[in-house]
Amino acid sequence: MDLTEDKDGGILKEILREGEGDERPSKGDKVTVHYVGTLLDGTPFDSSRERGDKFVFDLGKGQVIKSWDVGVASMRKGELARLTCAAPYAYGEQGSPPKIPPNATLVFEVELFSWAGEDVSPGKDGGIVKSTLVDGSGFQSPNDYASVTINYSVKYDGKPLFEESAVKFSIGESDDVKITVGLEAAVKKMKLKEKSRFTMSPKYCYGKDGNKELSIPGDSTLVYEIELTSFEKAKAVYEMDGGEKLEQAEIRKSKGTDFFKKGLVEKAQTNYNAVLEYLDSESSLEGEEQTKRDALVLAARLNLAACELKLGDNAKVIEHCNEALTIQGDSTKAFFRRGQALQKRKDYSQAVEDYKRVVELEPENKAAKSQMAVCNKEIQKDLQREKKLYASMFSGISKKDTKVGENGQA
Repeated sequence: MDLTEDKDGGILKEILREGEGDERPSKGDKVTVHYVGTLLDGTPFDSSRERGDKFVFDLGKGQVIKSWDVGVASMRKGELARLTCAAPYAYGEQGSPPKIPPNATLVFEVELFSWAGEDVSPGKDGGIVKSTLVDGSGFQSPNDYASVTINYSVKYDGKPLFEESAVKFSIGESDDVKITVGLEAAVKKMKLKEKSRFTMSPKYCYGKDGNKELSIPGDSTLVYEIELTSFEKAKAVYEMDGGEKLEQAEIRKSKGTDFFKKGLVEKAQTNYNAVLEYLDSESSLEGEEQTKRDALVLAARLNLAACELKLGDNAKVIEHCNEALTIQGDSTKAFFRRGQALQKRKDYSQAVEDYKRVVELEPENKAAKSQMAVCNKEIQKDLQREKKLYASMFSGISKKDTKVGENGQA
């Protein structure tokens, strides 16, 4: 079969062994193959099989000759095929001396073992894996708070869950339960008119609890197919003056609070982080604007600490509280939340010190008194465990000394 767009015979494929399933690798996928390359007369010039080392490359990214990008994209898992590649789709007029002469037609026997999509997750943790189905146009992608319109569908365990058309929202602002943090992160990796498949871990979808309303079980990995039909980028931070940054930071703080109240902690976190992005390093403000800036950064730090407490990252809670205390040294919220994080880390003595500070500033704070009592109980338990441990150790030493005395040895 002729695989070229123009049907000029430049890439001819013969299937030597059928593959399995219907899926084929997509642009951007990391594919793993074995190959044997020969000239048209059968003279070998390269072989991964002879080296005993499979060859891995990113499909459709120009890392290999054009006939490979086209040919391997047509294969299924386990397929063995022969690709006959004319010079324009191989090494052209110059060839690749000394083994491949100019204007050489090449023959490759290729076996496709596996492929994996591109990791586009924010933390590069493999939680969002992308395979491009239809290339987009241009070079730009949506940014945070861009207005986007998409068509998309979602599958779980190979079965369709739901499909939506012409959905319009602003990235980071939607409270629609179907617009997950993973979907938003995926759209930011797309070009205009692009269609791609994204496989998302539970962390970026509905987590360990799932979503009963949408019939999504806990710890579900979902597969999204998304088409980006249009978007309008939001103004970048570097394009704003101090006043605009203040205005946007107030909007983000308000949005974050709304999300937090609705239990959308990750989206709240994104908005509070945006406040810091706008204002944390902003030094051009003076007077009332500087005061407003400090209040917004303080609120963002304290609110991020609250988010991280829910998400279980105690180190970040402590970091945000420490930063908040550099702005307001008597912030009871900062001391209390840092105390909570220290308590969760079982640093009970340090937690008590933070709770004491809260009570000094707010003598009627019952929550701080209660948690301080809990920590003191844990400290006493630790002391009792230590006493028992030491008592056991000394008891063992005493018995050993007694035996030595009985044997008459020094």
